Parts: sequence; structure tokens; C-alpha cells
Amino acid sequence: MTAFQHPRFAQAYVRASELADRRGAYAHRRRLLAGLHGRVIEIGAGNGRNFPHYPPSVTEVVAVEPDDTLRAHAVAQARSAPVPVSVVPGHADALPAGDGTMDAAVVSLVLCSVPAQSRALAEIVRVLAPGGRLHFYEHVRSPRRATGLLQDLLTPAWRRAAGGCHPNRDTVAEIVRAGFEVTEIDRFPFAPQPPIPPLTHVLGTAVFKD
Repeated sequence: MTAFQHPRFAQAYVRASELADRRGAYAHRRRLLAGLHGRVIEIGAGNGRNFPHYPPSVTEVVAVEPDDTLRAHAVAQARSAPVPVSVVPGHADALPAGDGTMDAAVVSLVLCSVPAQSRALAEIVRVLAPGGRLHFYEHVRSPRRATGLLQDLLTPAWRRAAGGCHPNRDTVAEIVRAGFEVTEIDRFPFAPQPPIPPLTHVLGTAVFKD
């Protein structure tokens, strides 16, 4: 777990996520979690900003977070969540859940920073029950060629400064490549805080095609 510790970035992220929610991410989180039911695993739960938005049809949330600083904040958030939330240490490459034990998985601004999206998505497939759903909210590579190339150039420095985040990943293509069928998707520009320019975000759902 040592490789996943970024205490300075984590503290900055706590402040930034509060600002992002005020600028529109609060509504994005509500949309992300709408329609979930049963047992849910949230990968990269961060500081737990999603927890207040889980609907009552969810019976349990297993919230996985590798960073010690963010996980401590998530534990505090879980105490007031409207559904049972267990915050556990772990990372996307080895999820702490049995095969086929989850009805749904949630990824929220995390697939940009996992070491390998293909491994993380394979783990999600492993823990999902047949017909399990993936709800995703991510920022992705711009569809505009010039902007996408600029993101490619900035990624090495951005990754070092932002806890491993890659701003140039084509996350939706990786989700499809992993065997999911995207059933709903919305693409929109969103600037979580100044001076960051608007980034292309995607919010949607997918079902694994077993």
C-alpha cells in the first residue's frame, strides 16, 4: 500500500473536492449513484463525498480506499451515511471482495489514477454478480485533437503532482474493451476549480456482457 500514499495531494484533494461539489460535482454525484441497489463496491472512495448520495435501495457499500489520509476522512463520512458503509483499505488491482458478490461497482474520478485500467476493470468484472452494473464518473481525454495532444504532453508532470492522475486516458474505450456494454453516457465540460480549465467528463452506466 506504500505506493498509494500521497499525503500532500490527499490534503489538497479534500479541499478541492469541497469546492468542486459547490461548482456542480454535488449534482454529478447524485446522478452517478441513482438507480443503484443491493451490495455495491466503490473503488477509490477518496474522502467519502459520494456517501450521502446512495439511495435507500442500496443494502451495503464496501468503500475501498488505499490512501491513509483520504480513508480517515471517508471513515468519518461513513458514520452519517444514509446506508451501511464499510470503509476498507485496498486498491483497484486486488479488490477485497469475493467473486460475483457485488450487484454493482462505482468508480468516481479514480480510473484516471489506477496503475492500469485493464487490471482494475478485470477486478471489477471478477467481483460483479451476473448482470452487475458499473456506474462511472470520470474525466477523460478531450475529443479535440489539439487539446488531447496537449494533455499527452502534460501527463508526465500532472501525474507526479496529482497522485498518479492521467488526464489523457480514453476511459470509456477501456470500459468497453473490458467487456462492458455502455447503456447510458453523458459527456460534458467541467472545471472543478480555478485555474484548471474545463476538462471533458463522462458520467454513465454500463452492464457486463457475460
